Amino acid sequence: MIIRLERPEDVPAIRIVNERAFGSSSEADIVDALRRNGKATISLVAEDEGRVIGHILFSPVTVETGERELAGLGLAPVAVLPEFQNRGVGSSLVEQGIERCREAGHSFVVVLGHPHYYPRFGFTPASRFGIKCEYDVADENFMAMELREGALQNQAGMARYQPEFNEV
Repeated sequence: MIIRLERPEDVPAIRIVNERAFGSSSEADIVDALRRNGKATISLVAEDEGRVIGHILFSPVTVETGERELAGLGLAPVAVLPEFQNRGVGSSLVEQGIERCREAGHSFVVVLGHPHYYPRFGFTPASRFGIKCEYDVADENFMAMELREGALQNQAGMARYQPEFNEV
């Protein structure tokens, strides 16, 4: 298995991966809308023997502190074909995705996800930084990770995703 940047010819396979992983077209529609609007900041695929079996997307997120807006990224979605789940594909996508975000100079990443999955990668509840999610979610499910030390210190505020997440 290799993890690489998305290519234009991967788009149909990425859609299938998201539809099958989530059992609906909602996440696939969000991914397509973000890509179409130039907001797919980092999009990686997991490929096995020439077949796209997983996908991860990072798109712009802002934290409104009252004084200013901090720019970061949101991890959403991460998807793996059901027959390849529980084999480390998702973990590899998350690890390499975070590393790509760091290398590209982004200062933080937020994720809305399972509180027993994402902490292994370094995510902690965003509330520890004083950051809330624009969506009504449990505190333990909205997490953040600094990619640059101190990036979120004393930066309490509201995290906002791209409008595409609300339009689909």
